[in-house]
Amino acid sequence: MNDSPNAFVCQAVIQAGGKGSRLGAQSAHTPKPLTVLHGKPVLEWQLEWCAENGIREVFIVVNHLGELIENWARKVRKSISEIRIECVFEAEPLGTAGILPELSPRLESDFVLLYGDVIFDIDLSRLTDFHYRHGGLASLVVHPNDHPHDSDLLECDDAGQVRAFHPKPHEAGIDRQNLVNAALYLCRRELIEHIPSGRASDFGKDLFPALAAQGLLYAYRTPEYLKDMGTPERIERVAADLASGKVRRRNLKTRQKAVFLDRDGVLNYDTELIHRPQDLEVYPFAPAALQRINRSDYLSVGVTNQSVVARGLTDLPGLRAIHNRLETALGEGGAFLDDLYFCPHHPDGGFPGERPEFKIDCDCRKPKPGMSLKAAERYHIDLKQSWMVGDSERDVLAGRAAGCRTIGVRTGHGLKKSRTQPDLMVENLEEAVQLILDQPWQFALRDVLEALDARPLAAPRRVILVGGNSRSGKSTFSRFLSWELEAEGVVHQTIRLDDWILPKSQRPNETGVLDNFQIAQLVSDLERLVQGETVQIATPYAHHPDQPISEVEYHCAPEEWLIIEGVVALMIPELRDKADLKVFVSCPEMVRKQRFVEFYRWKGRNDTDIETLYALRNPIEYIPVEESAVWADIVV
Repeated sequence: MNDSPNAFVCQAVIQAGGKGSRLGAQSAHTPKPLTVLHGKPVLEWQLEWCAENGIREVFIVVNHLGELIENWARKVRKSISEIRIECVFEAEPLGTAGILPELSPRLESDFVLLYGDVIFDIDLSRLTDFHYRHGGLASLVVHPNDHPHDSDLLECDDAGQVRAFHPKPHEAGIDRQNLVNAALYLCRRELIEHIPSGRASDFGKDLFPALAAQGLLYAYRTPEYLKDMGTPERIERVAADLASGKVRRRNLKTRQKAVFLDRDGVLNYDTELIHRPQDLEVYPFAPAALQRINRSDYLSVGVTNQSVVARGLTDLPGLRAIHNRLETALGEGGAFLDDLYFCPHHPDGGFPGERPEFKIDCDCRKPKPGMSLKAAERYHIDLKQSWMVGDSERDVLAGRAAGCRTIGVRTGHGLKKSRTQPDLMVENLEEAVQLILDQPWQFALRDVLEALDARPLAAPRRVILVGGNSRSGKSTFSRFLSWELEAEGVVHQTIRLDDWILPKSQRPNETGVLDNFQIAQLVSDLERLVQGETVQIATPYAHHPDQPISEVEYHCAPEEWLIIEGVVALMIPELRDKADLKVFVSCPEMVRKQRFVEFYRWKGRNDTDIETLYALRNPIEYIPVEESAVWADIVV
C-alpha cells in the first residue's frame, strides 16, 4: 500500500547533466545543480521537496562533472534517508529527454521530471489531482514570467490542453500568450514510447511540439515559485527569495493574497469596446507597476468584463489575440499577470450582430464577484487580505462583494459617475501599487495607536481628529488608521468633514477656507451625533462634477470611536475640545501641488485655470491650514 501523500507518484527524475554555459567560469569546476543558494546546493533544495511530497526514489541524470554530483549524493543520502537516490551517468549527452528510454523499465506508471537548475516549491497534491483528472501523457507546470522572449512558450485552451508549443528563440513581431514551460513535469510512463532510444532528444524542441499537435499534453498553471538560476543575475534574485521565505510562502498550501486588476482603464488605455489587438495600448507606467507586484508576495490577477464577445464585435479566439497583445506588451516591460479572468457575457439584447449564447445574466460579470471568487478558489487566495483596483463603480462593487479592499484610479473612466466610492482614490496603477506595497503610514500609525493607549479613557469612545491640506493624504491616512483599528477589534467609523462643504454656488469667493464649510451646522450635527442622534446630510460634497449626489447618514453607538477627518479638522475649537488625539498630515508642497494639478485635470479643468486656482488657494487655504498643525499632538 502506498503511504505517500501523493498516491501513485513516488519517483522523480532530475536532469542534472547540463554544462551551465550561461554561468561562464562559475560552472567550470562546479556543476550548476551544486550551486549553493542560501546555504544549500540547488539539488538539496530539490531533494528536500521530494521528501516532503512523498517521493521515495530519485534518479539524478548526470554528465558534465557528474562524479562531483555522485560524491555529493553519497553524503546527502545520510541526511535525506527516506529517499533512495541513484545517479545515472550518460555516456554522451542525450538532451533533456534522451535518457528516459533507458530508465523506462525502472519507472512506475507516473513520475515527476524536473531540471537540476530550478528552485521551486509547489503543492504536488494539486498537480497530481490535475494530472489524473485530465489524463494527458504529461502535465507541464506552466506560468507567466518576466522574460518570455527567451522562454519556451505554450498555447493552451481554457481546459488546459496544450494546443501549440513555441520553443525559443521566437519570431519577432508575433504576439503570444505569456505561458512558460517551467521545467517541471508529471509524466505517464507511456510518454517514453514517443522518445527515440539511443539518440539525443529534447522535450522543448522535439517531443512536446509533436505531442501538443496530437492533443496529448496538458498545462498546469500555477503562481507558485519556479525559477531557473541559469544566469548570475537570476542566482542573486533566487537566493534572495529563498532567504526571505518567499519561495515557501508561494506554495499553494499557504493562503495567498492578490491584487485584482481591471483591464481597460487600469492596465491599458480605455478606447471603448476594444475588439482588435492593434487597438490595445498599455499605459507607460503599467509594466513597472505590475513588475513591483510580481516581485512582492501578492499575486496579480486580471478580472475584466469583455462584452465585445456577446455583442459580436469579436469571438473568443479574437479576445485571446487581444490578450496575447496585452501579455506581450507587459512581458516586453518585464511584467506579467499571474492569471487573467474575463467575462464574455452581457445580459441586455438589441445589439446588431450579438451572440445569443452569451446574452445571459451570469455570475461572473462585474459588479458580481464571480471572477475573483473563482481565482480565490483556484489559487487559495485570502480575499480579506487582497485588493481590487479599478476605474469604474462596478469594479468597486465587485471588490466589496468579494471582501477585498478597493482602490479607484482616475485613469480610464476614473469613477467620475460613481455613486459608490472606493476605500482609496489614487491617480493611477503606479500610485495604487505604492500604497499597497510600501505601507507609507506604518510608523505613523504605530505612533498614533501608542499615543491613544497612553492616554486615560474618560469616555466609552475616543475621538481622533485628522487634519491637513487638501491632497496631502489625510483621507488615505484616515483609511489606513481605520483598517488598523478594525484589526484591533475597535468599533469605529470615519466622519468626513467634506460632507459639510457648502454647494459651490453658495461659497464666497477668495475668502478663508472656513467660509467654504457650514461650520455652525457641522458643530451642531457632530454634537447630536455624539449624543446618539442620527445625522442626515441631503447634499454632501461631490468630488467630481458628474458624480451623482446621494444623501449621507451618520449614526454612532455610545462606545463607537470616531475618526473625524478634513482640512479644517484642527481649525475648529469645538472639535479640538472633544478630541482625544489630534493628528496633522503633512506633505511636501511640490508633491501636494502635483496631486492638485492631477486632481483638477480629472475634474475637467485646463492647466491655465488650475495654475490660477492654485495661486488663489495658497494664502486663503494652504497657509492657514498648515498653521493649524500647531494644535496637533502628532504630525505625520
